[in-house]
Amino acid sequence: MTISPTTSARQVTLPGDMAVSLGPLQKHGVVYTKPWVVDLILDLAGYTPTADLGMMVAIEPAAGDGCFVIAMAERLISACRHHNRSLLECQQALISYERDPEATALARNALLRVLTGHGIALEEANALADCWVRTGDYLLDAPLLPPADFVIGNPPYVRLEDMNAVSADQYRRRYKTMVGRADLYVAFFEAALKQLKLGGVCAYICADRWMLNQYGAELRHMITSSYNVETVIEMHRADPFALEVDAYPAITVIRRNAQSEVVIARTEAGIADVDPTAISQAITNCRVTLTPTSRLPGLRAARVDSWFRGAEPWPCSSPERITLLKHLEAEFYPLESAGTGTKVGIGVATGADDLFITNDRDIVEPSRLLPLAMASDTRGGELSWSGHYLINPWNDHGLVDLNKFPKLNAYLSMHEQRLRGRHVGKRNVQGWYRTIDRVDHHLSKRAKLYIPDIKDRLNPVLDRGETYPHHNLYFVQSAVWDPEVLGGLLLSDVAQFFIECYGVRMRGGYLRFQAQYLRRIRIPRPSDITSIQADGLRRAFRERSRMLATQTALLIYGIDHLPEEEAVL
Repeated sequence: MTISPTTSARQVTLPGDMAVSLGPLQKHGVVYTKPWVVDLILDLAGYTPTADLGMMVAIEPAAGDGCFVIAMAERLISACRHHNRSLLECQQALISYERDPEATALARNALLRVLTGHGIALEEANALADCWVRTGDYLLDAPLLPPADFVIGNPPYVRLEDMNAVSADQYRRRYKTMVGRADLYVAFFEAALKQLKLGGVCAYICADRWMLNQYGAELRHMITSSYNVETVIEMHRADPFALEVDAYPAITVIRRNAQSEVVIARTEAGIADVDPTAISQAITNCRVTLTPTSRLPGLRAARVDSWFRGAEPWPCSSPERITLLKHLEAEFYPLESAGTGTKVGIGVATGADDLFITNDRDIVEPSRLLPLAMASDTRGGELSWSGHYLINPWNDHGLVDLNKFPKLNAYLSMHEQRLRGRHVGKRNVQGWYRTIDRVDHHLSKRAKLYIPDIKDRLNPVLDRGETYPHHNLYFVQSAVWDPEVLGGLLLSDVAQFFIECYGVRMRGGYLRFQAQYLRRIRIPRPSDITSIQADGLRRAFRERSRMLATQTALLIYGIDHLPEEEAVL
């Protein structure tokens, strides 16, 4: 894993806001990939000595200490011997990039030792090493390079905000998948994929946050539109680097052809003791024979026959859970859909909670106060309104005329300078006193389920049409579901299962129950469940019985059990 040399400090920010102090092994900004991981990735990509590698083009975009390019050179030498080909014919068969000239020199020297160790004359070895390892910026040079059969390696992990502005702007303009707070490795994926020949393969070990986060949406869409996700191996517990880093790594093998079946796998700590060839063979067996790899220590794998579409997140979960997830997604409706008559939303964001939220019933006109439900009001499993009000500048037609509400006018005018200074105030000069979100007054009168945004478990709580949700509450409403029956379904472990597959746990084990994850929950139509099942869910919701809710839900979904996230096979 190469840390970009544009970061000059002795500390580098990694995905998940983790920081790593650079020690002796990282003198040149390198975090070493362990040899067994390199060999596994090369095997998975098909970069093997039995292939005629001398007639192909392989690119390693971030050489670092040279662990990939050296292993690739070893295989290229063996392939040339196997196919009776002169190594000097292969000067363009291997291209490796490194931005740091000092690191480039180290990688070339390591290659020289490999080449001369195989009997290559020093002059010829120098010529090959100079061709195979280049000093430069792969992201800027990629359009000038030949189409590739392989792009293999470990791209840099660096946030754009940690780079100098000129480089960041160059990368953003060139690589359209770099949206939001994207990490630099997103551009390395895009560059590699664009460079592949038909049938070519990109095999990276990289942080997996792009598979779930919003900043990876454009990259996911690009991949699912034109490429085949072949293999995904979650490596969180495998300790794939010489230095311990909290970067949530995964191996992804993506080929330029039509999407077919996908092997998803998870590794445990013991996988490092297994021969990489055996791991690769187990993945192949799973793909061909559907045989799960439960007998191989430290590896679990499963084949799924379809992959996610568009910009949908790619859950980083166990193979068993993803297999079940794909089944449920194929059989049932999204929580927010016409088929289920449901809608998912979030409460009002004000931009100045201390000014817009009050317990004082006399601070403005009574008609300008809207009972506001807070996340803390749901802790007991029932809505217990704490007496908070939203000072409401909206009516059904838009912002109210302040001249018609003297107390509201006086209160807001007292804070006018601050309200105008907000981003929303600057964008709306005439409407400087607005909240960020417009208030939908019909929502406050409708029955709905509240779900707090941060919790360890789904905790749906019923509001019978008495309050309006604050921004830290999500709501689910339906035109066809009995809210208590739907609440019982959402209380179950089955609903929790969807969130755990898609959501990212925060420190402390809490989940973010964002609308994008809630919408991933699959449910039946009300007409698809029996009256007995509906009664069971209603009773489970009223009694807050997760056990009864789960037992009933399992029957409805037609499954026996939910795979445990940390189960060991």
